[in-house]
Amino acid sequence: MILTHVWGLFSHPDREWEAIGAEPCTTGNCYLRHLLVLAALPAVSALVGSTQVGWQIGVGSAIRLSLPSALILAAVFYVAMLVAVVTMGEFIHWMARTYGAETSIERCVVLSAYTATPLFLAGLLTLYPLLWLNMLVGLSALAYTIYLLYIGVPIIMRVPKEQGYLFSSSILTVGMVMLVGVMAVTIILWSSGGATALGS
Repeated sequence: MILTHVWGLFSHPDREWEAIGAEPCTTGNCYLRHLLVLAALPAVSALVGSTQVGWQIGVGSAIRLSLPSALILAAVFYVAMLVAVVTMGEFIHWMARTYGAETSIERCVVLSAYTATPLFLAGLLTLYPLLWLNMLVGLSALAYTIYLLYIGVPIIMRVPKEQGYLFSSSILTVGMVMLVGVMAVTIILWSSGGATALGS
């Protein structure tokens, strides 16, 4: 069943991480059951919001993108999110031995994918792109993502809690750099789309 663990990560994260860790989840399987759907939420929401409502920053009229421009940007954004999750999984796998975790790349990608769940769900708000609301919900989602990371690492990576705390902190550092990179690329792409929309 698609997205079976999403509710559990919010209602009882400890038990849900245990259930996730007990499942045999290959990278392809995890992508098909979880990530492909969740990563589409912010991309499709931003597509609809930017073409139907438009972004308004400060005073002035909202900037709407043309459908062709928005489709290209949404597709690039979607692919960037998928690549970011796999890359993050590879970083986790690379760091695992330092913290005494003997694990597979598949488990690391699973950890990366499920940890990012709140950020993907927060992307639904781009259906109505109100900047202050998107920022507020985005920061709350980021805080809960960090919380999930610190709970999930000892369980999924099978390391003691003390090691898990240090491991999580290292993952968080790499993750924040990657998040800033994805956001910067997104802003540049959407800005160029906005410029195209204004010029047309």
